[in-house]
Amino acid sequence: MFKFANPEYLYLLILVPILVLAFFYYRYRRASYLKRFGDKNLLEQLMPSVSTARPVLKFILFALALTAVIFTLAQPQVGAKKETVKRKGVEVMIALDISNSMMAEDVVPNRLERSKQILMKLIDNMNNDKLGVVVFAGDAFVQLPMTGDYKAAKLFISSISTSMVSLQGTSIAKAIDLSTRSFSDRENVGRAIVLITDAEDHEGDTDAAVKRAVEQGIQVNVVGIGKPDGSLIPMSPGSSDFKKDRSGNPVVSKLNEQMAQDIAMAGNGIYVRADNTNSALNELNSNIEKMSSGEIEAEVYSAFNEQFQICIWIALILLLLEFCLLEKKNKLFSNIKLFE
Repeated sequence: MFKFANPEYLYLLILVPILVLAFFYYRYRRASYLKRFGDKNLLEQLMPSVSTARPVLKFILFALALTAVIFTLAQPQVGAKKETVKRKGVEVMIALDISNSMMAEDVVPNRLERSKQILMKLIDNMNNDKLGVVVFAGDAFVQLPMTGDYKAAKLFISSISTSMVSLQGTSIAKAIDLSTRSFSDRENVGRAIVLITDAEDHEGDTDAAVKRAVEQGIQVNVVGIGKPDGSLIPMSPGSSDFKKDRSGNPVVSKLNEQMAQDIAMAGNGIYVRADNTNSALNELNSNIEKMSSGEIEAEVYSAFNEQFQICIWIALILLLLEFCLLEKKNKLFSNIKLFE
């Protein structure tokens, strides 16, 4: 595993393209000034020791050396020892609805983006827990297997969109069944499904799926996203063009709160409605914390080898070459056209 101990220093890499632009602007202005003095070929004869390629090569060496110095400051490391550690925590499987109705904007900025914001904050409150992500519409699939890598989880969640599932609809039963199968087989570990949906189920058989989850000791919590009054579904975020039914009438998507509450009750979990505050998140966090924690295995890198020495040597060699390379042609090697 490769990582940077101080990744914030990588922002300094923005200096490299700035220096490149400044250097070529300087070269352009210099060439413009020289044109005022006379013909280019005549000036080259008057200044036989001047090289046009050497300054460019010196700048390239300097820019590469600067890049190596920045990587040194960021302190690159390579994982040297991988081991399995045991921690106390719970397992949480997120089942996120990504049907087209999740584009409704009755919560800001829309139902799907608000759901992703809630999940990001939920991950921030986790400690030693493991989580996975299932996305669903008319079908369901695992977006992220059960993991303790919170950075990876955030990365996967941020990329979720309604286009990930081609079969539209809302099959909550498939989402719950797939989530149930995605937990580890470890005993004495609290397990919970967090279903985030507007509960506009079109498939049925949800009760049986919830029952199967409960029989395996899994708690089913539901976060209702949207408003019971409903909202139109934009064809794209912020669009004034809305989804229509076969008759040409605008489709109004409503939060089926009664169904969401029934699922949570049957799943021995809680139901919360997500709005534009953090109240739903706080209640959900509190419920997860009450679950019994068990031993969870996770593979981690316990030791890292420092690699910054390589970057230092590269920077020193490049700077030495840049220092030794003269901008003017050397008379001893005047017949060698290496830089022309």
